[in-house]
Amino acid sequence: MHDFCFTIPYGLIVVIGGVVGYLKKGSTASFAGGVGSGLVLILAGYLSLKAFEKKKNSYFALILETVCAAALTWVMGHRYLQTSKIMPAGIVAGISALMTAFYLYKIATGGNHIPAKAE
Repeated sequence: MHDFCFTIPYGLIVVIGGVVGYLKKGSTASFAGGVGSGLVLILAGYLSLKAFEKKKNSYFALILETVCAAALTWVMGHRYLQTSKIMPAGIVAGISALMTAFYLYKIATGGNHIPAKAE
């Protein structure tokens, strides 16, 4: 499975979470953090998709995705430990931890595997 297959939906979930946090609680920090990091993830997924279409790997996109997911894991994990609230901190921390592990796996295995050219 390619990283962009998960990154773009993951980014959309983070963006939606930031908007919902703002609408429900009026939290500008939630809005800025969710929308900002979600858009970075969507951009990284898009860059990875475009590189894949050109039959290349985008290690820049993979590293960007990894850093963003690890930061979300750290921040939301810390918030979960402070508040013990599963929603949204625990859920976002859990999903982000899984995504961080996935990105690290992709980096360790050489990124997106480009299909061989048919001759």
